[in-house]
Amino acid sequence: MSDPPVPIGASAGQIEAAIAKFVSVLRLDEKIAILSGHGFLEQIAAAQGKYCDDTYHIGGGNERLGIPTFQFMDGPRGVAMGESTCFPVPMARGASFDVDLEERIGDAIGRELRAQGANLFGGVCINLLRHPAWGRAQETYGEDPVLLGEMGAALVRGVQRHNVVATPKHFAANSIENARFHVNVRIDERALREVYLPHFKRCIDEGALAIMSAYNRLNGSHCGHNKDLLTKILKNEWGFEGFVYSDFVLGCRGTDACAAGLDVEAPDTIHFGSKLEEAVRVGGVEEARIDDAVARVFRALFTMTSRPDPESYGSAQVACSHHVSLAREAAEKSIVLLENRDVLPLEPASLSRVLVVGRLASESNLGDHGSSRVRPPYAITPLDGLRRLAPSGVEIAYETGNDLERTATLAADADAVLVVVGYDHESEGEFIPLEFGGPEGSHSGGDRADLGLGEVQERMILAAARANPKTVVAVMAGSSVMMENWRREVGAILFLFYPGMEGGSALANVLFGKVSPGGCLPFTIPANEEVLPFFDRDAVEITYDLWHGYTKLERDGQRAAYPFGAGMSYTCFDWSNARATFDEANESIQVEVDIKNTGKRDSDVVTQVYAGPAAPIADHPHKRLCGFARFFLRAGESKRAKLEIATKRLAFFDVEAGHWRLAARDWTIGIGSSSDAEDLLVNTLALPPRHWSIAER
Repeated sequence: MSDPPVPIGASAGQIEAAIAKFVSVLRLDEKIAILSGHGFLEQIAAAQGKYCDDTYHIGGGNERLGIPTFQFMDGPRGVAMGESTCFPVPMARGASFDVDLEERIGDAIGRELRAQGANLFGGVCINLLRHPAWGRAQETYGEDPVLLGEMGAALVRGVQRHNVVATPKHFAANSIENARFHVNVRIDERALREVYLPHFKRCIDEGALAIMSAYNRLNGSHCGHNKDLLTKILKNEWGFEGFVYSDFVLGCRGTDACAAGLDVEAPDTIHFGSKLEEAVRVGGVEEARIDDAVARVFRALFTMTSRPDPESYGSAQVACSHHVSLAREAAEKSIVLLENRDVLPLEPASLSRVLVVGRLASESNLGDHGSSRVRPPYAITPLDGLRRLAPSGVEIAYETGNDLERTATLAADADAVLVVVGYDHESEGEFIPLEFGGPEGSHSGGDRADLGLGEVQERMILAAARANPKTVVAVMAGSSVMMENWRREVGAILFLFYPGMEGGSALANVLFGKVSPGGCLPFTIPANEEVLPFFDRDAVEITYDLWHGYTKLERDGQRAAYPFGAGMSYTCFDWSNARATFDEANESIQVEVDIKNTGKRDSDVVTQVYAGPAAPIADHPHKRLCGFARFFLRAGESKRAKLEIATKRLAFFDVEAGHWRLAARDWTIGIGSSSDAEDLLVNTLALPPRHWSIAER
């Protein structure tokens, strides 16, 4: 093995000196070769269209100077290559509200990436869930920028610990799937900076060394060609020193992307290469821009190759027992209990026969079949999980639910019923057009056409529930599902998401009371679709504003069916003595609250902190999430929960002044278990006038 271009343990100054040296001796054609992928089209053809059959060379690399390449691998729910660990989808992990857990998942993914030869990870998806119809909702963490930012930053930390460059994506305002290649998102500066960008900056501040641009247009310009986005905001205002690469194939449409701030064309050389070299020669792209792009690629590459590895990496680490256990823990912590009419947990002493109903109960349903697909060595379905982990003497029967009369008869004879409903990869996910390998004559993924479960599944639920009041419904989906037609008639509702390879085991442990559910909704489930923002999956142009999710419902005076942050437990918690104080020295708000587990079961609980002006202000949300933490309390245990909230998180963007500032002097700080006002203890806090520069916020 040849020596690395920068020695292990090199300082930042040594890395910059090496960058300058290498850039100075590279020929123009060599520089440009560094700024695109190579061989992807041949690889994908050889793999007969199978994505991520191997790593992809995305940028970097010069054999003459001994500079290595970036080897890309995808996978928001685990490494997309080989038989890797399949974790629950990010939306499920968002429901855990567990930053430590997400960092440990990032650590496992980083380890499996290195074991399979990758050093560039494209799986930190932090696009905001604006509307539940968005097909790729499952790949992100929720509807709130603070939740997105903290979970994304945790994944970045975990992955980059193993000297793999982590890539937040898709930059920016990518929240429609079917029209993603052409839709123009119109958005004003305040909405862009307050709602659609903060989570990206949070990941960059955490040290992310690459960014992937989005396909869509933003205010008229494709994101990969958007100079305001890539150069003005990302590089100049935020001080991002890493590199930007395009979303695959259609993320770069010409050499002008390089001039606008795109550093690397991915996944292959289509518009860069000789075309970019010619553009430099005729003055269309300055060579200084080429040098800057190369320097950015080298900075990310050398930063990672100069760090000592924390461990060695081998194939035995891929889907090892530790990572599989982590996938099960993540699934257990992600499950959200939405309703429970004294049905759960199922008590073994009262059970002899449990009926499981629904096609999805017996199928491996891990999420979409697009770029995030993981192919684990096995997957535990809900039916598998119940049959493996049911208490001794309990029979687990199964019925497809196709025959409603038979379903009702069997349900009436059972001690309890589990109905598994929802979506699969054909119903939602990454939209794969025919020219990119999508199935001819059929719909593969994409944005949802319907936010409900459809008549067939709803009738199946009602047939079981009306025959047996101890009917539990488990919902598999990437975001909100309309439940008004049936939610009041069932005994319990669990939101399962796409729970990963150990999802069936996690579900069984929750149903039988081995684990108390502690997940919280990372999105709002409305009582009717009319309260949602406008959405058109075939839009040519659409406007995004400040309002979606819980902020829109509160502005419009609407109650949610299930609010953002909601989630029940098998125990009860008492919240008291909430206190919020301003720490001037640290420019932060110190939040404290007493939480007591007053029930008989150990359980996790999520503390959420919201802030808003004490007196309503036009065009300003009533409140926003500004912090959260997950705690474990044993039965009868009390804990003084303490959170520190940076005051700048309360700021809004003053477009005229060009900086962030507080909108009010007096603030309400809500502390509790969901975004609903009834679940919050409120303090009023006076904060001194303050503003922050764009870089500071």
